[in-house]
Amino acid sequence: MKRAGQNVMAGTEAPGTSQTSKKQKTSLCGSGFGESDPCTSMDWGSLPHHVILRVFQFLTLVDRARASSVCRRWNEVFHIPDLWRRFEFELSQPATSYLKSTHPDLIQQIIKRHADHLQYVSFKVDSSTESAEAACDILSQLVNCSIKTLGLISTAKPSFMNVSKAHFASALTVVFVNSKSLSSIKIDDTPLDDPSLKVLVANNSDTLKLLKMSSCPHVSPAGILCVADQCHGLKELALNYYILSDELLLALSSEKHVDLEHLRIDVVSENPGQVQFHTIKKQSWDALVKHSPKVNIVMYFFLYEDEFDAFFREETPVTHLYFGRAVSKAMLGRIGMNCPRLIELVVCANGLQPLDDELIQIAERCKNLTAMGLGECEVTCRGFIEFVKMCGGRLTQLSIMEEVLIPDSDYSLDRLHLEVSKHLGRMWFPDMMPTW
Repeated sequence: MKRAGQNVMAGTEAPGTSQTSKKQKTSLCGSGFGESDPCTSMDWGSLPHHVILRVFQFLTLVDRARASSVCRRWNEVFHIPDLWRRFEFELSQPATSYLKSTHPDLIQQIIKRHADHLQYVSFKVDSSTESAEAACDILSQLVNCSIKTLGLISTAKPSFMNVSKAHFASALTVVFVNSKSLSSIKIDDTPLDDPSLKVLVANNSDTLKLLKMSSCPHVSPAGILCVADQCHGLKELALNYYILSDELLLALSSEKHVDLEHLRIDVVSENPGQVQFHTIKKQSWDALVKHSPKVNIVMYFFLYEDEFDAFFREETPVTHLYFGRAVSKAMLGRIGMNCPRLIELVVCANGLQPLDDELIQIAERCKNLTAMGLGECEVTCRGFIEFVKMCGGRLTQLSIMEEVLIPDSDYSLDRLHLEVSKHLGRMWFPDMMPTW
């Protein structure tokens, strides 16, 4: 592998490759097809650059490096800048991760030769601190980069959160200062802090459109407002509910701030019953919608059943709701009463109490609802049919697990799919496994 990497970056031919072998006609179809088969007369070394480039784009980095040593032409394609616009660094400790880690020698050679070509870059690390620190080390070397999209992805916690705040901020600052054209950043579960955001804004205020920074405990509302104040092209913001407040929503609703298209909010509890969630006032939500009337407010809930008390007791302009854990009937009832802008609802679990009344209330009051997903819940076939009738053909997505539906005296499962299909105006069947 090391030898292959050295051959690749030096632009030399692989051992044993001669001018004769490069011109030799090769066949990938086997020798049993005869001379008339087109594959037997294919000169793979003379394929057009754009065809070889397309093939390389489907290869892993290691296979790409090996292929580049076949001949000089393939090696030339290996160094075409377009091949390096998108790149994912996989960093892991072999003893603790399933990731196929990117070879260290290749990483160094890519940084040396292609750092200024990288535009859409992600770092995928496992849960080890060593992997996260390796990612920071690479970030620190991207002094000649022109990155547009940056994603820091951890397959399991704690990873980046175990890296020292100073080390992480220093590495991120290198990219923020040198890129100057960042449009999309995903840095969830990291030690990102307010000073780092100020550096980001100072160098990328004209280009930043998406910022995802959920579970960044060192970021304050002041840091978010710094972004909103100066990044006038910002369209999507993702943050954790703990940082959301009436003051922040009102500030985001002032005339000088951006007109958001998506506000994504993670509501997460790691320890059941140990988190007291605050309530956001209706006036604050209303101010945001008045300022950004087309904003999609997306909320992801990972709470335990006794932790929902603070939510949806007043009208809330949420548009997309996803419940990753069990949610009570009472909570779904409040959604039907107080979420008139709701477009999509996904409930992964509820319990063994039929949700007929709650679904019918949601259908009655949520006139914009176009997508529904249910799993590990219970709904009678009669109640489900009534829900579909009320929503009519506006339900563009309807993903319901088969075991959710309880046959009754009016409808069997066989009759159910015909009846639902009739009201939707298209063929519909319940799902055998979740599609969300």
